Amino acid sequence: MSQVKSNTVPNTTVTRDLRDLDKGTDNLYESIVVISKRANQIAVEVKEELNSKLAEFASSNDNLEEVFENREQIEISKHYERMPKPTLVAIDEFLNDKVYFRNPSKTQE
Repeated sequence: MSQVKSNTVPNTTVTRDLRDLDKGTDNLYESIVVISKRANQIAVEVKEELNSKLAEFASSNDNLEEVFENREQIEISKHYERMPKPTLVAIDEFLNDKVYFRNPSKTQE
């Protein structure tokens, strides 16, 4: 989550070497599963944070006469749209060994 805020992750898609992705698990598909689960965790955290910030500015009265553009909500939304996508953050964390994962089926063998 701190990487998302500090913008150390590029906002664009980068071509990756597949051999780098399977270094932690020795299996490309297991690595993709780990990355996707971490991306989902990051997405949920960011969504909860965004919803809590937007709730601070929500108006309790929703009459048609009182509906107006809330500049604070627009700015917060734009900020979150400019942030790197959770998948890019998860890939960066995985490649830099910042993700803890385990496979219970392998530890039982």
